[in-house]
Amino acid sequence: MERTYIKDLKDHKGEEVVIAGWVDVRRDQGKMVFIDMRDMSGKVQCVVLPSHTEALESVKEIRTEWVLSLKGLVNERPEKNKNAGVQNGDIELEIINIEVLSQAQELPFELGTEVNLDTYLDYLPFTLRSDRAKDIFTIQSTILDAYRSSLRSQGFTEFMSPAIVGEDAEGGSAVFPLDYFNDHRAYLATSPQFYKQIMVGVFERSCTVAKVFRAEKSTTTRHLSEITQMDFEMGFIKDERDPMKVLENTVRDTVKSVGEKHKDILARFNTTIPEIPDEIPIFTLAEAQALVAKEYNRTIEDANDMSPEDERQLCEYVKKNFHSDFVFITRFPTKKRAFYTYEDPTEAPLSRGFDLLFRGLEINSGAQRIHDYDKLVERIKERGMDPEKFSYYLQAFKYGMPPHGGASTGLERFTAKMLEIQNVKEATAFPRDMNRIDKRLSE
Repeated sequence: MERTYIKDLKDHKGEEVVIAGWVDVRRDQGKMVFIDMRDMSGKVQCVVLPSHTEALESVKEIRTEWVLSLKGLVNERPEKNKNAGVQNGDIELEIINIEVLSQAQELPFELGTEVNLDTYLDYLPFTLRSDRAKDIFTIQSTILDAYRSSLRSQGFTEFMSPAIVGEDAEGGSAVFPLDYFNDHRAYLATSPQFYKQIMVGVFERSCTVAKVFRAEKSTTTRHLSEITQMDFEMGFIKDERDPMKVLENTVRDTVKSVGEKHKDILARFNTTIPEIPDEIPIFTLAEAQALVAKEYNRTIEDANDMSPEDERQLCEYVKKNFHSDFVFITRFPTKKRAFYTYEDPTEAPLSRGFDLLFRGLEINSGAQRIHDYDKLVERIKERGMDPEKFSYYLQAFKYGMPPHGGASTGLERFTAKMLEIQNVKEATAFPRDMNRIDKRLSE
């Protein structure tokens, strides 16, 4: 008999079916045994009655997380036992036959038990099966799909950027080096930036979803050593406001998709669909810090960048006064942005870079880029770097590039803030940081 998914059992009342999945809960009540089964589509209550002696004998040893194939009869529950609003709350499966596909060894703790983050991560192959984890990564899957779909609808073409890069790895210092063929040194990519700029010369509008790696010695709730970046780059722009508008459209489409598909998950996390007004508020860095200093009676310690507390308080203010969970920050000092960030001479020493904050956290960074070959080489030299190490990248500018710009959104941070999760590691299926690659490095 062909397997039936649990979500489809409602269409088979009064029929015999075969389901397969994991034992979610086992309950013994007198001579009857109840088993809640789960598969990729949902959960259902099953019952072994005393009259089915073979099934009753088989169920004696079965415990949580055993993998079973069950043959049974789909029955409608008595009216008094129906659970309105619960999947399959009006039916149960009367088990006729049990086939054990896999036994589970003794569990470290009951699935779904609240444990500290390190314990959760130590047992990740197990804890990822929890309802909470499944909710998180269901949301993340929708974010990824909606983000891509929105960019495609705006004329972007996706390409796959490399994870291994050569030479100076964008000029950053927090890189992971690796030994390559023929005694060459290579690096894990810190960004797909160079490649999406190159692809502007191909498609005008390019996008990519890339794994990137940062060797930052940080153990904060917002940092990871390996992250997923959702990037786009677009040509023939007037200034940074053009990619900001595309980003706003993409974020709006993504939030709308999550809200339409996952109201139940948002409710379980005790949060709501993020608010986005007709236009996301925009502040210059100077304006944002002056506002925070005044409203929260604080002294700003670093006038060149937003601190985590600056970000949190600005978002709090914007939420209250603009009814927006998002806010743009622009006009950062050029010296604090990547070397390819554009600076108009009339706007010096400020750049045309921007950040997007979401519920107190920066989730996106972007800018208009330098598109003139000579000016780009000059900027590289100003930063004390060797243009020869960027010769491959610079070819795109030698052979003609339009004014262009783009942005990069962190998938894990976006997910964490969508569900108001405090630590970005919980919004990462398999987090890596300076203390962990699967196992704790101290072990």
